[in-house]
This record gives sequence, C-alpha cells and structure tokens, in this order.
Amino acid sequence: MRDLLPHLDRWQREGEDIALATVVRVRGSAPRRPGARLAVTRGGRMAGSVSGGCVESDVCERAQRVLDDGRPLLVSYGAADELGLEVGLACGGSIDVLIETFEPSAAYAALRRALGARTPATFCVAVGPGELRGRSLTRTSSGELVGSVAPELDAELAAVAEALLGGSSSQLLERPWRGEAAEIFIEAFPAPPRLFIVGATHTAIPLCRIAQEVGFEVTVVDAREVFASEERFPEVDALVRAWPDEAFEKIELTPDCHVVALSHDPKFDLPALALALRSQAGYIGALGSRPTHARRLEQLRELGFGEAELARIRTPVGLDIGGRTPEEVALSIVAEMVAQRRGRDGRPLMQRRAPIHDDD
Repeated sequence: MRDLLPHLDRWQREGEDIALATVVRVRGSAPRRPGARLAVTRGGRMAGSVSGGCVESDVCERAQRVLDDGRPLLVSYGAADELGLEVGLACGGSIDVLIETFEPSAAYAALRRALGARTPATFCVAVGPGELRGRSLTRTSSGELVGSVAPELDAELAAVAEALLGGSSSQLLERPWRGEAAEIFIEAFPAPPRLFIVGATHTAIPLCRIAQEVGFEVTVVDAREVFASEERFPEVDALVRAWPDEAFEKIELTPDCHVVALSHDPKFDLPALALALRSQAGYIGALGSRPTHARRLEQLRELGFGEAELARIRTPVGLDIGGRTPEEVALSIVAEMVAQRRGRDGRPLMQRRAPIHDDD
C-alpha cells in the first residue's frame, strides 16, 4: 500500500477513476502475499501487482467493470492449465482478490495520514457478504477508530486490529453477521524500520537508496558537511550534520532500529557503536576488515563492554555475496538486515527444506 500512495495521490489530483485490487487470501504457494495490491485507472494506468503477472490482465479487465457498475467483486484464481490457456497461477496455489472502486473514504484518509506520518495503523475491509463488501475501518496507534464495517462488528475488529498492530501481518476474520458469515480482511501497517547510517561515505549513497526501496526510513549522520550534503543524498529521510553522540542524544534506539557504521574513522565509528551497544537497537553493523575490527573491539572493551555485548556487532557487515563495488556492498548489507528482521540466515533458497514463506 505504501508503494501505491504516490500513484493514488497523483491520480486523484488528475481526476482519474480508480479501482483497487487486494489479495485477501492465499492458499498454497503464490507469488504475492495477502495485502498485495494493484491499482488500475479508467484510462488503463496500473501500479502494483497481485500476482507478479499471472492474473493481472484479467484483474484489470474486471476492474473496468467494477468502475462501470460500482459493485465490488471477490474473484478467486487457482492454478493455470498446463498449456497456460486459462487465467491462473503458474505456481499451483490460489488467491482471492477483492476488487473495488477506490474512494477516499474517512477510513482510507485516516490510513493515509498514518502512513504519511509513519505511525502504525491497522486497516479492515469487508470481503463479504455482498452487503458489507468494501466497507472499511481504520484503527490508529492512538486507538482512534475511523469508518465502520458494521456497528455490531466494529468493536471486535478493533480488538483484533490492536493485537496485530505490533507486527507486519494480516488476518482474514470470519464472524457470524445477520444469519450470514461475514469475512473481514485486517492488515497491520507497522511503522517502518529505521536505519541510521553513520558516515556519509560513497557506500552510504547506494545503501540509503536500496534500504529505502525495501521500506526502511533512513537517517544519515556525519559532521562533515562536504560529505553530508543534499546533493549526495537528495532523497534521504533525514540528514544529520553532527557527531554521533550529538545526533543520538534525542533519539531512542529501539528494537526496530538498525545502526551501520561506515566511516572507517574511529572518531565516528567508536561513539556510534558504543551508543548502539547501550541501546536496544536490533541490528548493529560496521564496515571494516577483521584487523580493523579487532582494534575496535579492544577500544570498546576499554570502555567497559563485555564479550556478549560486543558479539552484537556484525562485522564485516553484510552477507557474503562477494560484493566489491559500493552498490554490491550496500546490497549485501540490506540483504543481511532483511534476513535478520525475518529471522532467516541468508542461505540460498534452494537449500531451504521448509516452505519459502513461514505462513505457507
């Protein structure tokens, strides 16, 4: 949803009619997970995806019909036939897709504000029955409820939404409603993970860009103005021209925070690592060779850190992909951060015996 916001905002300003397709259920293996979305305009513009290309053309056709009559649709897609002549998924799984007209409702507006402010929120949308389909409710991190699915269901939806709010997850909830089974898709939108890059080096430029692409909120910290410039980091979320102890003075490093020291300068790296080690930061990494890090460790021991604390530092930082260029090194760092957040070890998927997705 976050990736679609710029497109939705622009198309609304241009007066486009928009349909929104959302994956609300996945059975077996599928290219996209619940919550994947595709936006389609009356003029045929598209953004996002629900299947990685398998069923998008059919979804776009159905979206035009939804725009014509205003009635939401719930469409199921199963496995494609062997010749690929029928619409379906090549991976053998199945998905349910809710297709509805996109309206800037009160619930959507509340979700839009939360995502814009990077605060957590949970969004509920009714999948069925037809009378409820498309009705929505947003629960913000402050507990505010905006919109309604049904008065007799909203309180329970809010409780489930609150339970989901701490993580990036979704649930298709089924509850009895007026003699029928109501299904409501509930999706949590946590605050994005934060990355603090200490040292506005050449590697920091692609690291900033790639990390933002996968959803990190990125702050670059460097007291050297010639390095920490808007020209070098035009789209960074925050550029802090200060020494690490000054920069982190008013920042609480929580478990969703990632700190990566790139400066190769102990005047920057040591204070940054010491501050990170004294915090709850979930990921601490440092660029540098093993001899360089051995010297760092000795200096950190002199500051009173024990071996268990020092073991939190990942160095050489990143996964072993043989990276040499700044872009390749940045890619390896982002890959390691994602693997750590997902509880994976970064091994090749072909070596994994369990399902690729934990919820398969």
